[in-house]
Amino acid sequence: MVKTKFSISLHIMTILAMYKDDWHTSTDIAKSLNTNPVLVRKEIANLKKGNLIESKEGKHGGIRLLKNANKIYLSDIFLLAKGDEHVLSLSNNTPAPTCRVGKQINKNLKVVLKNIDNSIIESLKDQTLESFKNQF
Repeated sequence: MVKTKFSISLHIMTILAMYKDDWHTSTDIAKSLNTNPVLVRKEIANLKKGNLIESKEGKHGGIRLLKNANKIYLSDIFLLAKGDEHVLSLSNNTPAPTCRVGKQINKNLKVVLKNIDNSIIESLKDQTLESFKNQF
């Protein structure tokens, strides 16, 4: 789920960076994503909570970036999209507590999952939204 949230959030943020002076509606952004505006609004709420975007209600309302795209890093967007989840997740099954592997697998996997998340954050921390936007 994290990968979907991140790709939607990055798509939203790229549109906002590309047309930074305009107010954008969730419906217009949803058309670019070819998805439902409700899904877009969920990610907008998350981005707003993270102080990356601002919103204005009314006929000429919408959303836009709250700060310059040069000051927003892809790692910021990823961390908001990720929340408390890991990129990869543990199995939904409860391992057998009497098994030598089963009783310790989740504890050991959590370390691996945290390292994976940290590697992604590390690879995204130097790229700004502005530099990403300039690829289009």
